[in-house]
Amino acid sequence: MEKFEFVVNEEQDRIRLDKFLVSEFLKEKPEVTRSKIQKMVAQNQILDSDNNAIKDSSAKVYSGDKIIAIIEDVQPMNLKAKKIDFEVVFEDDDLMVINKPAGLTVHPGAGNQDDTLVNGLLFSNGENNLSTINGEFRPGIVHRLDKDTSGLMVVAKNDSAHQFLSKELLERKIKRNYLALVFGVLNPQKGKIDRNITRSRFNRLKMSVSDRSANKKSGTKVRNAVTNYEVQEVFGKIEGGTGFASLVECKLETGRTHQIRVHMESQKHSLIGDQTYSSCRKNPPPTLAENKRKFIMNFARQALHSYKIEFLHPKSLEVMSFEKEMPQDMLDLLEVLRDFSAK
Repeated sequence: MEKFEFVVNEEQDRIRLDKFLVSEFLKEKPEVTRSKIQKMVAQNQILDSDNNAIKDSSAKVYSGDKIIAIIEDVQPMNLKAKKIDFEVVFEDDDLMVINKPAGLTVHPGAGNQDDTLVNGLLFSNGENNLSTINGEFRPGIVHRLDKDTSGLMVVAKNDSAHQFLSKELLERKIKRNYLALVFGVLNPQKGKIDRNITRSRFNRLKMSVSDRSANKKSGTKVRNAVTNYEVQEVFGKIEGGTGFASLVECKLETGRTHQIRVHMESQKHSLIGDQTYSSCRKNPPPTLAENKRKFIMNFARQALHSYKIEFLHPKSLEVMSFEKEMPQDMLDLLEVLRDFSAK
């Protein structure tokens, strides 16, 4: 069970209870939506300062009121072991390195309880052979990849390994390298993007770059985010002599939600295929064959792959380094872009 206590400030005086809680949960637990809050009210999980259940989600709150919200734990029976296809690159008694395919969600959440990497880990390892630090819905999960991002992840098989790897991750000692295919060419072609990331004020499913000082008043959490990048290859020439697209290697110093995608978008170079961050999408010139133009523009997921990971083994302290080539869909996209460049 999780318990949250919120105090209404003067600017929030006389607004609706559900609206107030949405704004507060946006800072603490943004996956709690307005509909979820309304269900919590119906289930007597929203209380006043005297621990009395508040029955009406449209009730007004007043400056100085304390509102208590209780989120009950999901029952263990809801999480099922299921055979899920993913490649095990390395495994010993303490950890696994896996190659996650694009389209696979890492852990269960709203709308998907059965078809995730965690369900597959439970099937292959059993619940007693995964760390428990991240709770029942995230056994073994040290860090995540977005659903449509492919590539390497490390999974902890016991709490000791998890604690060590989490500390290494927090101290930025785990090296994670990605390959991305983006529209256009970054200038300069090698550099560092050091821009804070926060949740979008307009769409809770999106993140955005942010000036820290601009969010002090709203109280929105702003996190430091640093991406080192280097352009590896440029494809095609369009009007003005710039490249149509490029292959970029990204090295993370931090690991924020959607970090590479948001940082590339902030530099006006959206990832090819990104359905969420696509404001800088470019149309291929008509000189490219129609089937290849369609292949580029209809690429079904963000062209992003975690191709390399390096860390110290939690017991032996040996340097562990793994690389995995891009999956076939990105290799096909690369071939089309290279063919475009050859013309």
